[in-house]
Amino acid sequence: MASSRVLNFGAGPSALPASVLEKAAEGLLNFNGTGIGIAEISHRSKEFTAFVANLEFLIRTQLDVPPTHAILFTQGGGSAQFSATVLNLLARHRLLHPHLSDDERVMDYVVTGSWSEKAAEEAKRMGGSRVNVAVDSRKYSKDGKSFDNIPPHTEYAFSPDPALIYYCENETVDGVEFSHKDADATSFPYHLLDKGALLPLVADYSSSFMCRPIPHLSDHAVIFAGAQKNIGPAGLTILIVRQDCIVDVDAAAQLGATPIPLTMSYKTLFDSKSLYNTPSVLPIYIAGLVLEHLAELGGLKYYEQTNRKKAEKVYEAVRKGEEKAVLQRKVQDGAGSWMNVVFSVLGDGAEQRFIEGAEKEDMKGLKGHRSVGGIRVSLYNAITEADTDKLIGYIEKFVLAESNTTS
Repeated sequence: MASSRVLNFGAGPSALPASVLEKAAEGLLNFNGTGIGIAEISHRSKEFTAFVANLEFLIRTQLDVPPTHAILFTQGGGSAQFSATVLNLLARHRLLHPHLSDDERVMDYVVTGSWSEKAAEEAKRMGGSRVNVAVDSRKYSKDGKSFDNIPPHTEYAFSPDPALIYYCENETVDGVEFSHKDADATSFPYHLLDKGALLPLVADYSSSFMCRPIPHLSDHAVIFAGAQKNIGPAGLTILIVRQDCIVDVDAAAQLGATPIPLTMSYKTLFDSKSLYNTPSVLPIYIAGLVLEHLAELGGLKYYEQTNRKKAEKVYEAVRKGEEKAVLQRKVQDGAGSWMNVVFSVLGDGAEQRFIEGAEKEDMKGLKGHRSVGGIRVSLYNAITEADTDKLIGYIEKFVLAESNTTS
């Protein structure tokens, strides 16, 4: 079944392990011995509710999620959470500070790429409080307009008591990611935040969830991630929400907060064990199979080591291509993503030759996002080190051919 598959380096929906897909295909006909396919079975059945509970367990144990945080499952992807986090955390802030006016409520946004820019725009569109851009990385880019870096810690300007502080850990479009080492200049500046309070810190982990441990996880109020990068197909969104952020949104509305649709309320999801309405049954099933597969391989420790190796190999191949004036990195040193390596191919028609040549060798999904162009290599968990080595062999061959042509 898997022999005719190509290598999918696309940014999402992305590659999934072939063994998982084969098992999922069996489940489409017969889920866990029920005689009913997973796409047909009731989400209230004991078999499916047990599967959801196990999915939560797998995430909690592998990410070491503390009991202070709930794990919830919803729909709408990261984009829906651009709105939901605003509504839920503004409701929390209203309950904590009922006498503040809307102008006195502030939401902080760290803008380091296309997705965090969209999140900030959505917060502004929704209104109800002020949006403070704590830092915008374009100011520190090589051309003054690109997202190609993580700004210096000294440049962040956080508000004294914001309703939320948002950042995107990995920018899928721009290939920019925060370092996970606190000592690095490109890490997220946790040390600048008020450690004497329950931080309203919101992190978008959509394109890097379950690829390695999450630093300072317990300091976060909300972590959200679409499943369609590392752990499943599109249609499932995973939330890790601190208990104090699961608030009575109706009580907040009575105090003047914006009413929240029930399906976007974290309290609704929590009280119903993520089953208020029919969830994305098939994506939940496949995500569970992926996480079981991940555990069998050694969990996040295994993937952290493997993903580091894959990224280092690709960045080294791009560096060598730069020496030959064939390739050019788009991201400044220290800010490159492990999951999405972006670069340009220099010369007239060279980018198209690169893509066509890769496709002839059964490697697809390498074209950069339409908004920025170039090449994007997505190295999600299902891409093995052997897959990466095949791509690197192609890059090296391409660079050699191009350099010989231009010399």
